[in-house]
Amino acid sequence: MEKIIQLWKSESNTKYDENVTFLRTLRSDKSWDIKSSKIHTAIFDKTDCLQCANCCKTTPALVLKSDAKRIAKHLGIPPKTFIKRYLIEDLNGELLLKSVPCTFLNEDNTCDIYDVRPRACRQYPHTDQEGFHKRSNMNAKNTLVCPAVFKIVEQLKLIDK
Repeated sequence: MEKIIQLWKSESNTKYDENVTFLRTLRSDKSWDIKSSKIHTAIFDKTDCLQCANCCKTTPALVLKSDAKRIAKHLGIPPKTFIKRYLIEDLNGELLLKSVPCTFLNEDNTCDIYDVRPRACRQYPHTDQEGFHKRSNMNAKNTLVCPAVFKIVEQLKLIDK
């Protein structure tokens, strides 16, 4: 994992434009969903997210109302209290965790609410999900957040050659 993080730190910014261009070429081909999912599995079989947790340190998670209710119950507080204390509404009306790094992230990169974490956290980085080929902008941005996503995109580029 350390090797992946080192590669990512040195190359993710310099390859960002290249990655955006590449990922945009995938938009019309659903077969990339299967390819990315297979690579995702292989990469995450060798990835310990607790060594990084950059997603939790840099990106406020989207929280659905169902997530808020579940987390509030886990914390033993009313959903309205949870929303007021921990969330902010963005310009689109979506709820996001208001603190970055995440309030629930511990120093050892573990999560206080891991078992009830928001769906967005459970599904991140979305590289193994249907519609990968349509999310070029999000996937490109995630190469700057997650070393595993960067590695997935680099391996996808090798398939394309």
